[in-house]
Amino acid sequence: MSTTESRSGPVLVAGASGFVGSRLCAELTRHGVDVRAMTRHPETYERAGTPVYGDVHDPSSLPDALAGCRAAYYLVHSLGSADFERLDAEAARAFGEAAAQAGVPQVVYLGGLGRDDDLLSPHLRSRREVERLLGEAGVPVTVLRAGIVVGRGGISWEITRQLVERLPVMVTPRWVATRTQPIAVDDVVRYLVGVLGNPDAVGRVFEVGGPEVLQYATMMRRVARALGRPLVLVPVPLLTPALSSRWLSLVTDVDTRAGRSLVDSMGVEVVVEDDSVRSVVPFEPRGYDEAVRLALQEHRDASEAHR
Repeated sequence: MSTTESRSGPVLVAGASGFVGSRLCAELTRHGVDVRAMTRHPETYERAGTPVYGDVHDPSSLPDALAGCRAAYYLVHSLGSADFERLDAEAARAFGEAAAQAGVPQVVYLGGLGRDDDLLSPHLRSRREVERLLGEAGVPVTVLRAGIVVGRGGISWEITRQLVERLPVMVTPRWVATRTQPIAVDDVVRYLVGVLGNPDAVGRVFEVGGPEVLQYATMMRRVARALGRPLVLVPVPLLTPALSSRWLSLVTDVDTRAGRSLVDSMGVEVVVEDDSVRSVVPFEPRGYDEAVRLALQEHRDASEAHR
């Protein structure tokens, strides 16, 4: 983090109230970074950083938010909308143009793993498009591509946890055999902080993941073991993504549209093939079991706090 501490000027976090953004704001602040937390509701924002108004779907709000910033994180998406591909493309183009006009020297984006030559889902295809559009106006973009991010509040993780907690016997679709490379949310944040102002990271695309490649079925079994719950998985080859999303909406409290978009992506293998990020931000990511333990403890702590 020495490169970030040696430079002055605020850093904007778009998506400061989100699953990753809220943690990133707290970690950057802990390192002494002047954080601008971009939000549509600055009057109610009570987390780390200085709240500033900004809405990626309102281009006129972006110049003031980005003015004078030495970097900007882009951690927003529209998965909850039926028209998320168009909305995300428009927002990314507007943000990239505003960042370029403000002279921001680095934008950092958290995208999704998946090989470009695979048949990507609409969700992953949109993530790739956002990568391109953020840099279309000339601002250097650092991209971190991740698969399943394990932590309280992450949609993919909440689907896994809630299914295991609520269904001791599960009729499962084919995607439970797909391989992925889950990573703890705290490790994603550590990578995001590590690339900030890092000359070896500017303008590059990195793939990030934990140390294990696992099938979704294996992940669920290991969550069940951590919870001390029984789990029987019964694969059904004809359970389509549409039926899977309806099933998820009945069993979990995950937003139906966002859940459907992610289910569509679960048939695509998302595994790190280029680990060059390890030489740019060197550390050992947590194993899956440790990531699960921390996520479950955070959920328990939050549940007790609301009693």
